[in-house]
Amino acid sequence: MSQELVFYTNPQSRGRIVRWMLEEVGRPYRTEILDYATTLKAPEYLAINPMGKVPAIRHRDAVVTECAAICAYLADAFPEAGLAPPANDPRRGTYYRWLFFGAGPLEAAVVNKMLGFETRPEQGRMAGYGSLQTALDTAETALRAGDYILGDQFSAADVYFGSELGFFMQFGAIEPRPAFAAYVERVMGRPAAVRAREIDDALAPQPQPAQGEPQPA
Repeated sequence: MSQELVFYTNPQSRGRIVRWMLEEVGRPYRTEILDYATTLKAPEYLAINPMGKVPAIRHRDAVVTECAAICAYLADAFPEAGLAPPANDPRRGTYYRWLFFGAGPLEAAVVNKMLGFETRPEQGRMAGYGSLQTALDTAETALRAGDYILGDQFSAADVYFGSELGFFMQFGAIEPRPAFAAYVERVMGRPAAVRAREIDDALAPQPQPAQGEPQPA
């Protein structure tokens, strides 16, 4: 059984969340960069993720897709990194609660807004997130325990939650509430987060100068 850890991604994707998680784990991994126009929809990758989306990882005999699932898997596969409470720790429930709240109601509420759809009051019962305002207010309660979602312990839940809030504020999809901004600044300053950004920034296509502009030497 192969112990190799393979990371499938594109530097301009949600794969940045998993890159950060991998850097927090601190174990060797191999990166496969996929191109949106070609390899992402090629049969070889569709055999790994039929959705034709990134990120995904392959580890031992497991293929895992979906950012929150990958974060949870890696935290359990490499417990020495200390990125999840032990199974018998009461905080395990809090960890799962907010990790999957971010991946479910919060993301759905904000992405729907970005796509031009928001629930009317009478539709709130049909949507898992109720309303965008409810989802954001609820997200803010997750940050009241301390510096991190688990209080004084950083975890995989912070990788996901911090990435998500950071993305949403960066693109103007949500208001930069003080609690959100302070939390994102705190978690994004971690050495693993900085390393992950530097890696993906270096891999991202560089903007091409307009015709007639001087070319770099």
